[in-house]
Amino acid sequence: MLVGVRTVGVEEELLVVDPSGRPVPLGPAALEVAARRGEGETVDEHDRAARDDEAGGADPAARLVPELKAQQLEFGTRVCTGLDDVAADLRHWRERADAAARGVGARVAALASSPVRVEPRTTPGERYTEMADTFGLTAAEQLTCGCHVHVAVADDEEGVAVLDRIRVWLPVLTALTANSPFWLGRDSGHASYRAQAWNRWPSSGPNELFGDAAAYHRLVRELLATETIVDTGMVYFDARLSERWPTVEVRVADVALRAEDAVTLAGLVRGLVDTAAGEWRAGVPAPAVRSEVVRMAAWRASRSGLTGDLVHPATGRPAPAAQVVTALLEHVRPALAAAGDERRVADGVAVVLDRGTGADLQRRVFADTGDLTAVVRAAVEATHT
Repeated sequence: MLVGVRTVGVEEELLVVDPSGRPVPLGPAALEVAARRGEGETVDEHDRAARDDEAGGADPAARLVPELKAQQLEFGTRVCTGLDDVAADLRHWRERADAAARGVGARVAALASSPVRVEPRTTPGERYTEMADTFGLTAAEQLTCGCHVHVAVADDEEGVAVLDRIRVWLPVLTALTANSPFWLGRDSGHASYRAQAWNRWPSSGPNELFGDAAAYHRLVRELLATETIVDTGMVYFDARLSERWPTVEVRVADVALRAEDAVTLAGLVRGLVDTAAGEWRAGVPAPAVRSEVVRMAAWRASRSGLTGDLVHPATGRPAPAAQVVTALLEHVRPALAAAGDERRVADGVAVVLDRGTGADLQRRVFADTGDLTAVVRAAVEATHT
């Protein structure tokens, strides 16, 4: 059992764009700029490390790193205790990523998909080349940017107990963070089309209940034994154990357009993890909801975001999005209060419900301008507010 407030860290993936608003494959060049400043890893350095350990995670030695596509940059915050530290790190590394991109004539935008049509280019390196060769069009088109939140757990047993108990709430996080309505030049009809594109990977999505750590690790071994995925880094569950850190990693969110929305997400995820761990210690069983139902709930969340009904985890029936988000907030409120996060997270949720998600902003800009590059330029500005 952990003593004190659980630590939290956040990873963000960002889109690299030119001044007109078009994604450009300058991520590796921007990393060379960052590496000269001691703020990033070159593609070759990252590829060597990834072949040895691709578990990832928010690292005390936070820095900029490459992602699957050359039109991307990624960073992870430090391991943080307070949400103020998370906010400061997110803003710091967004600015450092932007500075590195400016060094090669580009900018960064916190967009979970590209509004404008682009030909995604695979980042050089042994691992990424193997993924491109193995997964064909799934990998070729996978230009998506997510936000992953790591929260500390005592050990793998507690971690798996958490995974079993948070799975029904994860679609609500997808709805709350939706920021990818456009896909390569057209409106997808989804608030988070990144979720749809991401779930093409064979190892992605929700799982059945694990029950214990032994069952979790057995499943991972069985997936690797199929020789379908490249390595354990491609165990793309909606939430998983990190191999590198003693954390649960929640992976369902789009990258947030605004840094403060990512802070709200981090607070909610920490609240979910702490609530689930408490239920496990108290002998409360995990909700016996089949993965097919969770997948259906996730699809609905991806489709409508906060503008339609979501599947309520307590009933399995549709309910207005605001009602379901409020239910999530109430579910984790004691844990938020214990961590000192209650006011900040509740206010952040209220702001998103009132103002809308990143997807809503993107569509508003497009409705006003009819110009998808204007959507990207507006996103660049919002990324740094």
